[in-house]
Amino acid sequence: MTTALHRTIAVLPGDGIGPEVTRAAVQLLRDCASAFGHQFEFREYPFGGHAIDRCGVPLPPETLAGCRASDAVLLGAIGGPRWESLPLGTRPEAGLLAIRKELGLYINLRPIRLRPALRDISPLRPERLADCDFEIVRELAGDIYFGEHKMSQDKASDVAEYSVAEIERVARYAFERAGRRKGHLTSVDKANVLASSTLWRDTVTALARAYPHVTVDHQYVDNASMQILLRPAQFDVILTGNMFGDILSDEAAALTGSIGLIPSLSRGRPGQPALYEPIHGSAPTLAGKDVACPLGAIFSATLMLRESFGLAVESQWIEDAVDRVLEQGYRTPDIAEPASRRVGGSEFTLKIRAELDVAPARREL
Repeated sequence: MTTALHRTIAVLPGDGIGPEVTRAAVQLLRDCASAFGHQFEFREYPFGGHAIDRCGVPLPPETLAGCRASDAVLLGAIGGPRWESLPLGTRPEAGLLAIRKELGLYINLRPIRLRPALRDISPLRPERLADCDFEIVRELAGDIYFGEHKMSQDKASDVAEYSVAEIERVARYAFERAGRRKGHLTSVDKANVLASSTLWRDTVTALARAYPHVTVDHQYVDNASMQILLRPAQFDVILTGNMFGDILSDEAAALTGSIGLIPSLSRGRPGQPALYEPIHGSAPTLAGKDVACPLGAIFSATLMLRESFGLAVESQWIEDAVDRVLEQGYRTPDIAEPASRRVGGSEFTLKIRAELDVAPARREL
């Protein structure tokens, strides 16, 4: 028995291709609500460069208030060359750091899953891609991004800093996810040279005693970056810090064939609104051309359905439709092969919506 839900979703389309891919995700969420009897209320707010142009700041007070009042936040993408001449703390990216801080988002989850129909676009040979399905849990509120930054004419420094409490709260989440998956956690650090990484490794090792059903191993980040390419199937859940997680998850996205396919979840304490976004950038050169792949945003929406709303059936319903469209050979230009049926982003979304009608939802309300 499925219970009808009423949820409010704050929508931050952002810049570049952000509005295009977000539009696709919202449309599929509307289809889901209609098919299963839910009520999703969408409230759109300015954010990033668009907000700078409109309000003078990347995170206006009205946007922050709207996000805090929502059940979840769906973000498109931010940034672009037109704002790069602004001072460092006033660019669109400053809004992203600010919203993470203001919403208390300290955990970032990035699922890395190879869609079967897209196996041929991965740069790795098929034998290296077997069972490529893992998650990267990235600490999101500390490390070098949030440490003290100093810059003079001939010298600059950025401080990477962690406390035991900051490490423990993200590590617990990673242990729990590993316990629900294959029971294997890989903690990634640079403990051979960095004090902050030494504390990271010591803290994860101590916490592991509370999770005897999870096997834990440690890898230095340089080795981990190589192992992701050599043998991705060895990983189940990867736990790492803010900067390492940022880099490794972009690298891991290449396994799937395109960074445009990967969703993400940023969350804090239970009960607080989580933020969902594709990990790709705003791609301003593609904006307005209807060539952007909406799958990162669509999978962010299905991740929202599962993780924030507990709607696993609805999430799978949409993802199954995506897989059927991919199996039929339809591709946006960035993931197309010579024999693909190339379509624009809007037509690709229409194909998915048509597949939703092929497999009607189970209306057990």
